[in-house]
Amino acid sequence: MRPGRPLLAAAALAVLTTGTAYAFGPGSHANPAPKGSATTAATVRESCTADVRFPKRQLRGVWIATVHNLDWPSRTGLSIDRQKAEYATLLDAAVKRRLNAVFVQVRPASDAIYRSPYEPWSMYLTGTAGKDPGWDPLPFLIDEAHKRGLEFHAWFNPYRAGYDTKVKQLPPGHPARQHPDWVVKYDGKLYYNPGLPAVRDHVVKVITDVVRRYDVDGVHFDDYFYPYPGGGGKFDDAAAFTKYGNGRKLGDWRRANVNQLVAQVDKAVHDIKRYVKFGISPFGIWRNKSDDPTGSKTAGMSAYDSIYADARAWIKAGTVDYVMPQLYWPRGFKAADYKALVPWWADEVKGTGVDLYIGQALYRVGTKDDKAWTKPGELPAHLTFNRSYEQVDGDVYFSGKQLLTNPLGVMDRLARNQYPRPALLPLLKNRDHNAPAKPAATRSTGMTISWKPIQGARSYAVYQVPKKGSTCQPVDARSLVAVVTSPAYTAPAPGTYLITSLDRLQNESKPATIKVIPV
Repeated sequence: MRPGRPLLAAAALAVLTTGTAYAFGPGSHANPAPKGSATTAATVRESCTADVRFPKRQLRGVWIATVHNLDWPSRTGLSIDRQKAEYATLLDAAVKRRLNAVFVQVRPASDAIYRSPYEPWSMYLTGTAGKDPGWDPLPFLIDEAHKRGLEFHAWFNPYRAGYDTKVKQLPPGHPARQHPDWVVKYDGKLYYNPGLPAVRDHVVKVITDVVRRYDVDGVHFDDYFYPYPGGGGKFDDAAAFTKYGNGRKLGDWRRANVNQLVAQVDKAVHDIKRYVKFGISPFGIWRNKSDDPTGSKTAGMSAYDSIYADARAWIKAGTVDYVMPQLYWPRGFKAADYKALVPWWADEVKGTGVDLYIGQALYRVGTKDDKAWTKPGELPAHLTFNRSYEQVDGDVYFSGKQLLTNPLGVMDRLARNQYPRPALLPLLKNRDHNAPAKPAATRSTGMTISWKPIQGARSYAVYQVPKKGSTCQPVDARSLVAVVTSPAYTAPAPGTYLITSLDRLQNESKPATIKVIPV
């Protein structure tokens, strides 16, 4: 989520049914479920071997950036109706490709895409920082995602305070104007000093305010911690280091500051709503093997040494629910080979309970900065490669507008070959796994199946039983035809269907069985 930044890094590397349509998309019945061999539900788990082509649970997400009007809204000053329509278009494009999560940037730089008591309105809504846009977009953004069966993650930038160094031009009441001692000017921008406890407390206060007041499913950080090295000289945090360093080396102290914020956010978020997920999308290289024998076989910028982001520490401490490294390089790229980085990250999360998703560079597809990206098969090959590593639980694409432009037709190709079926969300290892009750009072009227809404269910999964054999429903998604948000579904063909209830974390109930017989 750094337009241009991965290119710079690469250079440095050398350098119903509405619910049904939303869940499955067009062409949903072009892939009939293969025949199974089991004959009873009791033997399904023993006789069915999961097919890696149809994962039962897989995160499929997209980042929607608001900074610089990158994805949404497309420009400042749009009417409320136009802003709503643009967002709905992005979500529909995500659903068409069978994605199931969005990561929406709600705090680009100590500003807000929502009505905040602590920080000013973002300039990317009206064109003027601090100006009220006349509505609070966040409830709409969340509700529209949930209507379509998409999980909503609120994306925050923790330390960026301003897009230039002109503190006095920030809106009145901006935290950087109220607390000029909190900020550091670096490389033409304004940053909060991660070494100050007051800064960490402010960031936590901003995030927990959103978690309390809005129905978000997750809190998300990107890769911006201490600023990326630039032409701004040294990051001047000497006074804070003198006061709080406690004899540590500068790099160790800076990493500890970031680790402390991560731990504070993790605790604060889960103390308020345990079901809300918290995760981070770090730069793709933790450390190079040349710097640390346990690092990756790469030769690029080290997040550990350059921006003081120690993803290994977060994983070991369990202060994140997931990591989503930005692996924005193709296979065979000498300084940062995708095929070297995926196994390294998979090994890091193994046995920890921390989920691993891969940040994919959709925005680079079709560009000429590397020959590999001119090939329509490069990005799909990443997902095929991921299947060899059971720790990889999904992928998230940067960024939203490429869902609309569909470079080289790659999103259609992914939907056809990589996502031929819907997928449920991965279950976090340290959360309640009590499923809701199974659907009751199922009925079939013509080709329409309906059932009684179940308390605690946010959506429902629909499986089509093959004419012979079992659905293998417990182990993979080969017979999963839809995930719907209302208690109804229009069947594509006569036959037997299974319906399960899903709570907000997508814990799944036992199935109810219904037969569809045409009138």
